[in-house]
Amino acid sequence: MYRNAFAVLAGAQLAAAGLYPNMTPDNHTCILLADPVLSCSEDAVPEKVDSCCTETYGGLVLQTQFWSTHTGLESEGQVLPPYTWTIHGLWPDFCNGSYTQYCDLSRQYDPQPAPNTTNGKPDGTPVPPYTGPSLETLFEPHGKLDLLAYMKKYWINQYAPNWELWAHEFSKHATCFSTFDTECYGPKASKYDDLFNFYETVIAYYKALPTWGWLSAANIRPSNTTSYSLSDVQAALSLGYGAVPYIGCSGPKYNQTEAGKGSLDNGGTQLSEVYYYYHVYGAAQRNQGLRVGADIAGGSVSSCAKAPGAIWYYERAAGSESA
Repeated sequence: MYRNAFAVLAGAQLAAAGLYPNMTPDNHTCILLADPVLSCSEDAVPEKVDSCCTETYGGLVLQTQFWSTHTGLESEGQVLPPYTWTIHGLWPDFCNGSYTQYCDLSRQYDPQPAPNTTNGKPDGTPVPPYTGPSLETLFEPHGKLDLLAYMKKYWINQYAPNWELWAHEFSKHATCFSTFDTECYGPKASKYDDLFNFYETVIAYYKALPTWGWLSAANIRPSNTTSYSLSDVQAALSLGYGAVPYIGCSGPKYNQTEAGKGSLDNGGTQLSEVYYYYHVYGAAQRNQGLRVGADIAGGSVSSCAKAPGAIWYYERAAGSESA
């Protein structure tokens, strides 16, 4: 469910503080900027701009989505929404495609940190599991029940309560955006302003990326009897997005299936996730970005099998979708 720990990890962690320790909570009125600076450009560095108003730390921003066929908690009412993919998160990769995580342990709400150190290695700073109450308990006191309702419908976990995924995404990723640093919210900020702002920002990006609709428009729809080719999935999503996204597949490797026996194609065969890449103008919260290809930093654009007809986009299991 979470990005593999073997992906490149880079950058020193400021594990229990903001990304820029000398920053104060004063004078971050971003609306006063004449022109927003594009992340990953030569001017998007803390020496030249206010890091609360321009993303200077994780400038390659990914909005990530899941296609899941079940939750494992259907008996508890945790089900998937019909006719849509679900939210995974919003990630701040470095401009070279590497990334870091858990950048501020004072904002650690993840009960199952993955990985459990800040650099993903045994010598990294341990990330202590969160043992407090469910994050769901925060929404009503802060007048955010409408936000909670949306998240419970579209931001769905597997085999664990939804709020644990929300906590993981905030703690691992939001803390590594310069524009979500606590100092950016001013000296009178409430404790959870950054948390709610992050969730609202993720939703804003997600709502602009109708993966199910883009695939459906190309006659690519969930089926247990019809398989698809990666090239067709890529074409449909690239047409909708305007750049090639990363397409992830899980399940058996193609060369481990009967159809792929003897093949060198070891890509996955079950469509399961998609990552949309951006450079963002100003703060990520603006939801104004330049859509870029998943290969912009030299990375792969898919983990799926390339053989024709090798990809399965399975239907949701019976009882796993809401009415």
